[in-house]
Amino acid sequence: MRHIRAARLARWFAGVGLVAVAAFAALSAASYAGSDPSPPDAMAGMDMGTMKMQGSGYWQDVSGGGFRSDGVTRTYYISADQVVWDYAPRGLNEITGKPFDDVADTYVKNGPGRIGSRYVKCLYRGYTDATFGHIQKRPASESYLGLLGPVIRAQVGDTIRVVFRNTCSFPASVHPHGVFYAKNSEGAPYNDGTAGPDKADDAVPTGGRHTYVWHVPPRAGPGPDDGSSVMWMYHSHTDEVSDTYAGLMGPMEITRRGMARADGSPKDVDREVFALFSVMNENQSPYLDENVHRFAQPPFPDPDDEDFQESNLMHSINGYVFGNGPLITVHRGEHVRWYVMSMGTEVDLHTPHWHGNTVTVNGMRMDTVSLLPASMIVADMVPDDPGIWLFHCHVNDHIRAGMLTRYRVMA
Repeated sequence: MRHIRAARLARWFAGVGLVAVAAFAALSAASYAGSDPSPPDAMAGMDMGTMKMQGSGYWQDVSGGGFRSDGVTRTYYISADQVVWDYAPRGLNEITGKPFDDVADTYVKNGPGRIGSRYVKCLYRGYTDATFGHIQKRPASESYLGLLGPVIRAQVGDTIRVVFRNTCSFPASVHPHGVFYAKNSEGAPYNDGTAGPDKADDAVPTGGRHTYVWHVPPRAGPGPDDGSSVMWMYHSHTDEVSDTYAGLMGPMEITRRGMARADGSPKDVDREVFALFSVMNENQSPYLDENVHRFAQPPFPDPDDEDFQESNLMHSINGYVFGNGPLITVHRGEHVRWYVMSMGTEVDLHTPHWHGNTVTVNGMRMDTVSLLPASMIVADMVPDDPGIWLFHCHVNDHIRAGMLTRYRVMA
């Protein structure tokens, strides 16, 4: 009950915050409209053929419509697969090194009318080829990615081709952020004036397949004040709310032209880390009934019971609670780039915080960043303090509910 009350309060503050943000944005736009319309110095050296000056004084990349790929085509074979996911596979609070206490048991303990830490989910998983006969094994260094789908990488000028298969029990899709796509590769059903083949991408049925093609023009890559790479995401958008709570989400990285290794990652970065902060609301998963009857013990709960609903709010990082995910490991002196993202609803106001080391974001030094749902932050770190350190959301209710993990800096 305490967490539900806090969640309601958080929703109220979120509304106030969004109003403030909107007001600030309007004021900024009004102020900018009368400013010098010449491009800022940071634009110097950029291809002005991809830029167009707007009447308000903004400069906008308009290369998308006329983009012609002159890079490589990177093909990813991704399937939506049903799995049983455990948010707490170690059965222990790894942050304290002790058994779960009563508060933690609210979320992870299985019993009468309680599902516990294991849920049926639908996750994106990578495969080696179009036969979908062999899952692409993650190296140990990427095991921390948890329920996230494969990392999609490309550099400006490339084309991304996603061969998608759906084996889950509901229609699903792959919708990208940031890159350029035609209507037959958007992966989102709504009244957009299209029909026929242009709708096949919207909802791939169980057992179906669809190939999505996305281009990577300059406006999908780093801006003038970014580093060598930026983060986007992809997720199912057929029923966006229930699809993402089922687990269909993944990260995407776009590297500046000429700065990418063969796999698309930036040459000037030694280690990359991707982290999703999300209160996974299993009450809105399409598998809720199945999870109740498969994992909960009788008597089965009333789905409208507030205590039961609270028990299904999994405050997770990459799908793990209370530090149960594999330890993220970096080395002192490395250039480590952290890509952090959030999904969810009003309670998903997150403040990822690194203990022991600092990061730079948009040229500013900090150790805590702010995330809203569907927002993405790139944070650069050169760790100088060896040890095992906490990496967690700094929102108090989220701390108590288990949105914490650790990272290790090796000397």
